[in-house]
Amino acid sequence: MKSTTARRVTLAVAVVTALTGVAACGTEGSGDGDKAVGRSLTHANPLAALRSAEKSTDKAESARVRSTTSIGDTMSMTANGALTWGDGMKGNLTITYTGGKLAEAMRKAGTSSMDARYLSDAYYARMSERFAQQSGGKHWIRYAYDDLAKLGGGSGAYMKDQMQNTTPNQSVKLLLASGDVKKVGEEQVSGATATHYSGTVDVADLAGKNSDLDAGQLADLKKQLSQAGVSTETVDIWVNGQDLLVKKVEKAQMTAGTMTSTAYFSDYGVRVTAEAPPAADTKDFKDLMKAGGTATGSGVSAS
Repeated sequence: MKSTTARRVTLAVAVVTALTGVAACGTEGSGDGDKAVGRSLTHANPLAALRSAEKSTDKAESARVRSTTSIGDTMSMTANGALTWGDGMKGNLTITYTGGKLAEAMRKAGTSSMDARYLSDAYYARMSERFAQQSGGKHWIRYAYDDLAKLGGGSGAYMKDQMQNTTPNQSVKLLLASGDVKKVGEEQVSGATATHYSGTVDVADLAGKNSDLDAGQLADLKKQLSQAGVSTETVDIWVNGQDLLVKKVEKAQMTAGTMTSTAYFSDYGVRVTAEAPPAADTKDFKDLMKAGGTATGSGVSAS
């Protein structure tokens, strides 16, 4: 893949990340009761219930996750693994591209599935043996968040912010920030009762509320979101009896098609460790861009 194409892929992924957020993935199951701080199913006021769920999910600090994400015919993917956010976002996910142009690009690179490791300053994507043969025997690509921020403009800066700071409770914050929240009712999620809440948010306005972007970066992000055809996003979340997020669904219309992300969270409080791959087996994304190399791995998204 030529350098210019790699840049387009990276920018596209930045917009996806801005919409769905890091940790837009999850695994079915109930949460750890030791982390609970209330009973969301007894709250009559949706905002009070969401505030309690936001605090409980944030304090849990880790969870097993599973998600599916799709954007028109551009991509569809799944992610499975575990993430921790007690001291910055860290974790391990297995990313599988199941359809769309990115899946085709991955197959050409020799695989449709890869491992991803998230650390505080970068994430790492393990590529195929075919990729290693073309990159001096190195299997991993390192994506430094600072480099992605510089490359992606406003959306890149927002991606960096979200990759380093976003936690599963960000979906709850989406609804709290929207000013448009309703309680749908009680439903079954993974065999347990959960309360369903729904709302609509203004994506560009939300970016200003939930990030540390400066005015220039925010203006750039709004421009790129507008170019992508995004104006609003619908968010649905399910909260269990321990005030923990167990499911979320986010949808938005883009120029590239409908974006849909569904995520499940379980085993809150699970122990998660993540380490950088050996330097001798790692190629830096910035160096690949300079050389015009393959950057398909930039499609990794936790969200």
